[in-house]
Amino acid sequence: MAPVSALAKYKLATIGIDFLSKTMYLEDRTIRLQLWDTAGQERFRSLIPSYIRDSSVAVIVFDVASRQSFLNTSKWIEEVRTERGSDVIIVLVGNKTDLVEKRQVSIEEGEAKARDLNVMFIETSAKAGFNIKPLFRKIAAALPGMEALSSTKQEDMVDVNLKSSGGASSQTQPQAGACAC
Repeated sequence: MAPVSALAKYKLATIGIDFLSKTMYLEDRTIRLQLWDTAGQERFRSLIPSYIRDSSVAVIVFDVASRQSFLNTSKWIEEVRTERGSDVIIVLVGNKTDLVEKRQVSIEEGEAKARDLNVMFIETSAKAGFNIKPLFRKIAAALPGMEALSSTKQEDMVDVNLKSSGGASSQTQPQAGACAC
């Protein structure tokens, strides 16, 4: 599913479920994010529906250096829509843009897939810290009642430093350059 861990802790792969909780201060509002990071491995697929059920946003992350990771995103988006219908914001995220020499998925391909599936799209590099704040700003702006946020200047945003809260349900293992998608 959407390994936020790929964005938050790029050297660790999520095994099972990881929980992160962060606060964003935006204009005159405070938004509390509860991030449920579900592993993208097939063996954890049966856990996903219970976490999707009450979600407002689903972030589907793929590795731009892995064509298979990109192709797998369709099934995760379908899973989200099966569980939540159109009552959820979906963001497709191409991660690891710092791996320029290894890129297998172009920006245009990501944008086209997002358009075809009617979801939002952004590329990031967790390792380089590229586009992480804009990703969460984009999500916050898409939430109901946050329409005015789209006019907010990027420099007015507070950095969201995503680090694991150390929840008991999280297990991580070192990742040797492979995406957890």
